[in-house]
Amino acid sequence: GDEEKPITSIPAGGRIGNIGFSPDGKHLAFTLTREDRIELWVAPVETAKARRLLEARLNAAVTRRPCSWVSDSRTLVCTIVPSGQERPPAPRRTPAGPILQESTGRRAPARTYQDLLKSPFDEQLFDYYGTSQIIRVGLDGEAQIIGRRGIHSEISPSPDGKYLLVETIHRPYSYLVPRGRFPYRVEVWDLKGNVVKQIADLPLAENVPVPRGSVPTGPRNFGWRADVAAELYWTEAQDGGDAGRKAEVRDKVFTLAAPFDGEPRSLAALGLRFAGIRWASGDLALVSEFWWQTRRRRTWRVRPGSPEADPEPVFDYSTEDRYNNPGTPLMRPNPWGKSVLLTDEDGDALFLRSQGASPEGNRPFLDKYSLARKESVRLWRSEAPLYEWPFVMIDAKEGLLVTSRESVDEPPNYFLRKLGQDEMTQLTRIPHPTPKLKGLHKELIRYKRADGVELSGMLYLPPGKKPEDGPFPVLMWAYPREYKSAASAGQVRRSPYRFTRISPTSSLIYLAAGYAIFNDPIMPIIGEGEKEPNDSYVEQLVSSAEAAVDELVERGIADRKRIAIAGHSYGAFMVANLLAHSDVFATGVARSGAYNRTLTPFGFQAEQRTFWEAPEIYFRMSPFMHADRVNEPILLIHGGADNNSGTFPIQSERFYHALKGHGAKARLVMLPHESHGYRARESVLHMLWETTHWLETYVGQRKGNSR
Repeated sequence: GDEEKPITSIPAGGRIGNIGFSPDGKHLAFTLTREDRIELWVAPVETAKARRLLEARLNAAVTRRPCSWVSDSRTLVCTIVPSGQERPPAPRRTPAGPILQESTGRRAPARTYQDLLKSPFDEQLFDYYGTSQIIRVGLDGEAQIIGRRGIHSEISPSPDGKYLLVETIHRPYSYLVPRGRFPYRVEVWDLKGNVVKQIADLPLAENVPVPRGSVPTGPRNFGWRADVAAELYWTEAQDGGDAGRKAEVRDKVFTLAAPFDGEPRSLAALGLRFAGIRWASGDLALVSEFWWQTRRRRTWRVRPGSPEADPEPVFDYSTEDRYNNPGTPLMRPNPWGKSVLLTDEDGDALFLRSQGASPEGNRPFLDKYSLARKESVRLWRSEAPLYEWPFVMIDAKEGLLVTSRESVDEPPNYFLRKLGQDEMTQLTRIPHPTPKLKGLHKELIRYKRADGVELSGMLYLPPGKKPEDGPFPVLMWAYPREYKSAASAGQVRRSPYRFTRISPTSSLIYLAAGYAIFNDPIMPIIGEGEKEPNDSYVEQLVSSAEAAVDELVERGIADRKRIAIAGHSYGAFMVANLLAHSDVFATGVARSGAYNRTLTPFGFQAEQRTFWEAPEIYFRMSPFMHADRVNEPILLIHGGADNNSGTFPIQSERFYHALKGHGAKARLVMLPHESHGYRARESVLHMLWETTHWLETYVGQRKGNSR
């Protein structure tokens, strides 16, 4: 039915997460994070009355999901805090001795990671908080400890519910790379915790090469085949894991079925890097591969039940070419609760959904694709002025489809529609979260760069305002992206019909202060053929910014003296470069950026060359090296505990010192305990105050240039 049921009996003050239905759809399990613990709760769909299922505290410090349903729909397996665990080790007032690291002559390049282990004390803390015990718990609350405790990073039940795939991190740890590169053991357990088979024991992966697409050697990407009872699959690099090395075969995919005492079987040999697999039956699975350097993605049909059959090509396209993206196959749950490909009755056709990128913006569609004929038939497409997304197919034979439908002023709600008919049934009625901001003018603006590259961005005006009411003070929020072709760079990436959702850290919140927002104007950095995009980063960046400003001024939206540029992370890096290398903007706001590329010497963003291979590029792209040329005011905001690769807090601190030393107008705001994104109410509100005050001072009404 369409009756909505609120889940009751949940204590106040907790945060709900990890929501998952049982395979039979009769129960809903979720975690409740409270001040001193994470709890497991369950609610029958029939009554919607929640109850706490487990007394023990869950441990979600390392595992991707602390609880998973077993296919019997009556059992969950969880990671819990071990009973009898001692208190965490106390920090020493004086160091026990020096902290040692040693290079033994093997190359171990690594991008600049943060939040790494730094001392033996950190290792003890990682052991303490990461160690968990696996427990099996039934809906009646009866629980059983299984297996040995350890730092379990993955616990996945087999489709038939007889086995667990368990990945366990172990020493030696590293001070150079994050925990995803630590040694780990891969085992198959039964539901009593007995080790049925050790599949692999992978060493510390400190020596993964720098080029994008490089991977550790040995088995990786472990998982269960979704369409059979208990069969593992994994991938192994055939090129030493080095994306910089030429190779005919990059990866191979292997499978091993229960009882796991045979030899692994090769399922596919890939010329590009493995990018995922979707299962359907012994006659159909789709294996995808991808290569960053060319942006090429290929998908192959394999027949898992016929290993002698050659793979058949299905899709081959550039991921940059959004206009010709064929779409992603719809999936369905099988009786085990695992996702498998949705096909027609004959098992020949797939159902593909896509954002439907087009020059007028995204228009999602649903296609029926015949694997035999390699042809698509369009079943449905979203129509303006709405944005409607095909969410799930309820009945492929009857054409029953659930969609998410929205418009600029209408938040997304779910509808049930029958293909070929206009009538729909509304399933949810989610209200507008910020009704005072209804009536925004939202417009997709297209324009050209000086070199002819097509550009676009989304213009928002404050409630009740129209373009003819301009000029307005303007905030431009952007983020540069790298492309291999000018044609792809110019493609539109947004829809003018999507609901305008405004978060506390969004640029759109400044609409409430009367600013026009030019959001996400394309700032493409193009490197066609053998050229590297960053060889002309500054020139392309400035040209894109000039084109955006010229368009806004020509339309009467802005005047040149009241436009601010802002961005986060690589967008902050962009802001600093634009202020250093142009006089296009009145001011800039840069949040959580990196400004000295010599501090990220083994590559950054899409740059694969190291500092020693391209020192002139690192120097030219670093606004720190050109701090003496920044002659517009700049606001720097940074989280004091930034965990993002490369954006150390010292990046903003040292850039501010350089600016101050050259007499620039600059302000540095360090938010205590915040990471790359800001979470605390105090931090978010202060960030908003700082930004609003800064904008008002240099481009807003207080500038004394009001209409």
